[in-house]
Amino acid sequence: MTLTELKYIVAVAREKHFGKAADACYVSQPTLSVAVKKLEEELDVKLFERSVGEVSVTPLGEDIVRQAQSVLEQAAAIKEIAKRGKDPLAGALTLGVIYTIGPYLLPELVRHCIERTPQMPLMLQENFTARLLEMLRTGEIDCAILAEPFPDTGLAMAPLYDEPFLAAVPSNHPLAGQKSVTAQQLKNETMLLLGAGHCFRDHVLEVCPEFARFSSNAEGIRKSFEGSSLETIKHMVAAGMGVTLVPRLAVPRTALQITSRRRKSDETYIRYLPVCESDASAAPPMRRVVLAWRRSFTRYEAIAALRNAIYACELPGVARLS
Repeated sequence: MTLTELKYIVAVAREKHFGKAADACYVSQPTLSVAVKKLEEELDVKLFERSVGEVSVTPLGEDIVRQAQSVLEQAAAIKEIAKRGKDPLAGALTLGVIYTIGPYLLPELVRHCIERTPQMPLMLQENFTARLLEMLRTGEIDCAILAEPFPDTGLAMAPLYDEPFLAAVPSNHPLAGQKSVTAQQLKNETMLLLGAGHCFRDHVLEVCPEFARFSSNAEGIRKSFEGSSLETIKHMVAAGMGVTLVPRLAVPRTALQITSRRRKSDETYIRYLPVCESDASAAPPMRRVVLAWRRSFTRYEAIAALRNAIYACELPGVARLS
């Protein structure tokens, strides 16, 4: 049994395809297939069920692949220990970020990382929460910035900040003249939502659960529309197609300035309003953003440096956590 063979079976389990796994490992498919077969013969177990165009992991294979991933991480940790003796921050850090955080946090975060830890470049991966959790589990990324809640996968986590939601309404909308809106008022509007897979969609539906079931009844809730990104949805709001909720960091600074001083853009046609609950004692809707990483990840200094760089960002309107 070799580390290379373990690397191959982890790749096959991840890709569910021998050809794609071979490409990911930069070897030919016959080379990878022979190595996997050799390991199966040595262990006297079947790791994968093979069918036309599809590969699945056997129940016993799942356990073996999980252990193989752990062994590979421990082997990589030996190299990291050696590196830390020279420079604890040396080497790239692979960071995953969900779609509704990346565009608003990364520009300033990358700048701070370049200034503070130039020897630790960030390798960035933007994706859905479920995919990033899978990539964390398989070691494809080192850590991820996510929004709670998400399934407990035994990850180490550090809270970063609590971020309130604001309602985005067209500037000529009747609600635009108010200082704030309530969830009850939003229920009567056409709500613009992110597509399935975005965790922020679920956050919006927690505030306005009625939109989870679409209705074409003009007397009831009107059918919601979906967009591929928050920026696309904001353009739809500016065009008067409906209203939406956005996280505070997605609100441009110029959008909160006095109208006469704002530059002509889509944001001129959007009004951002705090969302208040009908019950004054209830907390306004918000999400908790956290940094997550595998407990077996050994570059503690890198995680600490990344957290410090995040805290160095301006983060307007959010409640920082320690």
